[in-house]
Amino acid sequence: MLKSTVCSKMVNALLASTSTLYGGTYLDYLFEPLNDLFAEVDEILFIPYARPSGMSHDDYTAFAFMAFHKIGKSLKGIHTFSNQIEAIKNAKGIFTGGGNSFVLISELYKQGLMQPLREVITNGTPYLGTSAGSNIAGPSIKTSNDMPIVYPPSFETLGLVPFNINPHYLDPIPNLKHNGETRETRIKEFHKFNDIPVVGLREGSWLRLLNDQIILKGQTLTARIFEKDKAPYELEVGTALDYF
Repeated sequence: MLKSTVCSKMVNALLASTSTLYGGTYLDYLFEPLNDLFAEVDEILFIPYARPSGMSHDDYTAFAFMAFHKIGKSLKGIHTFSNQIEAIKNAKGIFTGGGNSFVLISELYKQGLMQPLREVITNGTPYLGTSAGSNIAGPSIKTSNDMPIVYPPSFETLGLVPFNINPHYLDPIPNLKHNGETRETRIKEFHKFNDIPVVGLREGSWLRLLNDQIILKGQTLTARIFEKDKAPYELEVGTALDYF
């Protein structure tokens, strides 16, 4: 079990809904905030364990490397280290990419990395998460959109923020001939059994964690906030989420 779910005053992180916006290239819409996040970092440790579309760790790392090369940063996959815990402890900056959240945390637990990862982030190591990499910043992945294709030992995650995140949040589409549950319905189901707030993070939006602040950032998009036994509401860009 992780030791705490209270955000440290030393956290320096960016949690994005997605890595790629429609019509863009990998991470390009985040280059400016990434230059700020990793301003004093020349090499970033990449955690490719979420494996989008089942791609290999090597292929995913090579793909992410090209994006960081554009902003003058080097990147190395954690899977290439013989001692991954030491790699976490010695990292100058860390990026956990998107993919399947269950696959991601299964490997983090298998390698004994969940607690060391939390410790270095709460001690100030700059951290970037996209999609699944953002999902693990909350207390659990119970509001993931992913299929549980593997069985992790726990759903508990880093607890950097006091709420769960629902990346790629989608609003109901009027007149859509689809009878399945909407994201809002699924989150309401979550709140029948859990008290933790949920932030529906739309594409193009991210959360900036710096010291004791959590600020919604992005391209003028609001976030959808869900709290148990309350009506959902919208949060404007530039607003702090420190009140949970």
